[in-house]
Parts: sequence; structure tokens; C-alpha cells
Amino acid sequence: MGLVLLTFGAELLVRGGVNLGLRLGLSPLVAGLTIVAFGTSMPELAVSLNAALQGSTDVSVGNVVGSNIANIGLILGLAAVIRPMHINVRLIRVDVPLMIAVSVLFCLLMFDGELSRVDGLLLFAGIIAFTTFSVLSARRARASEQSLPEHELPQPTGGVLWNAGLVAAGLAALIFGARQLVDGAVDLARLAGVSEATIGLTIVAVGTSLPELATSVVAALKRMGDIAIGNIVGSNICNILCILGVSASIVPLPRGAISWFDLGVMVLFALTVLPFVRSRFTLQRWEGGLLLLGYGAYVARLAGNA
Repeated sequence: MGLVLLTFGAELLVRGGVNLGLRLGLSPLVAGLTIVAFGTSMPELAVSLNAALQGSTDVSVGNVVGSNIANIGLILGLAAVIRPMHINVRLIRVDVPLMIAVSVLFCLLMFDGELSRVDGLLLFAGIIAFTTFSVLSARRARASEQSLPEHELPQPTGGVLWNAGLVAAGLAALIFGARQLVDGAVDLARLAGVSEATIGLTIVAVGTSLPELATSVVAALKRMGDIAIGNIVGSNICNILCILGVSASIVPLPRGAISWFDLGVMVLFALTVLPFVRSRFTLQRWEGGLLLLGYGAYVARLAGNA
């Protein structure tokens, strides 16, 4: 029930948020990096914050680490296998390097064993700066830098009040669904004798990444590569800066049972994206296949340890 509510809530939130963003004149890439990314990251925020408040910090941290790994290995890999995607130059110059830097920063802040409230405020300040930069740079961008012809750009539907209502309904479903998912995942871990960290890295992480999966796959099928890739990169940045920032600002988050191997895999996947997107400015099918194989190997190792 928690997964269903999260997916349904995220769908409403993304639909309403994207239409509002398009009415503000944002490009598909910036809409993907900001509004779509924030919208599809709301399940992670709801689950991580709920888990932290309930004392299940391994689920909270594991959800973000596992989601970032799944976003690249599973979702971006699957989207590329479905359809090779053109890469906007901004992703190569700014957003992918920023995703790598944010991932490394998270590991450095965890070096003392926890994300403190000060660390959380630092991360949250980062998401404010990133969002401000993205919106301001979008308004300065020239039309020639857009990867999609004007007639292929998604058009907003519905009025402002209607889309604001969709956003509100989506948030309500996310909040209730997050509580159900956390409660069910923790109980499942205890019944199966599996650690909460493992549940957070796998079941919860993939479950809260379902909106990213649906958004990126649909965008790839519609040849909206900017939204598909921008959604993943923006979500990974948002997961660390916003979700862990907000959660740690309220409740300090110890690393707990999240191993350095898990953190290293997260950074490795982020690093892998850069050479892939730089090759002929296209994410190709064979590169997507390698990402899928890498994610499968990681999950197999987690299952073996569990």
C-alpha cells in the first residue's frame, strides 16, 4: 500500500509541477533538473524523514544511497537501452560534475560517522544554491542551446489552480504512503532477519525510485532525453543536498550499518556517468547495458551478504 500511494502521489506531484514549470517558461532540461527531479524525489524525502523521526536511521540513509545507485544503474541504464539519448552540453559541463562533487562531499561529511545538524544545514544550503543557479541560467540560455525543436517541446495543460491542486494531493499521498512503507519495510526486515540497512538499500530504495523509473522511461520513449537524464542527475543531487540535508538538520544521521562499500559504489556510479555522456554526446545502448549489469552485480552482492 505504501508503494502504491508513493507512486500515485508522485505522479500527481510531477504532473502538476511540470505544468506549472512549463508555464514559467523553463526549458525541458531545467524542468527535468529541478521540478521533475524534486517531484520524483519527494518519496525519498518522505520516507527518509519519516524513518529518521522513528529512529530507523539505517533506513533513512540507506534509502538515499540505494536510490542514487538505482537511479544510475537501473533507471538510467534501462532508459538508455530503450532509446539512446542525446546529451545536453550543460549536463557535461555543470550538472554531472556537480553530482559527482556532491556524492564525494557526502562521503567526506560521513567520515566522522554521522551527518550532524551542521552538516545537514550545509547540504540544504547547497540545494538552495543549485536551484537558484539552474533557474537563473535557464533564463539566460539562448534558444540555440535547447536540444528539442520548439514543436516537440511539452506543452502545459490545465490551469494554475488545477495543477496546484494536483501538487497538494500528491504531497498528501506521499506523506501517508511514506509512513506505510517505512513501517512495512522495518517489520519485514525484522521478520526476515535482514538488517534495516539492507532493506533501505534495496526494497525501500527501488520502491521510492519508481517515480524516477516511470518518468525517465516515458521520457526516453517520447525522445525527451533532456527530461530523462536531467531527472536522474537532478534527483541524485536533490537526494543528497535536500533529503539528507533536511533529515540531518532535524535528526543527526549516523552511518550505522551503511558500509563504505555502499558509499563507494554510489560514488563509482556517479563517476561512470561522465565518460559515458562525453562519448559523442550520446548515452548509447551498450553503455546503458553496462550500467544495468553493474547494478545487478551490486544487488547480487547485497543479497549474498543478507
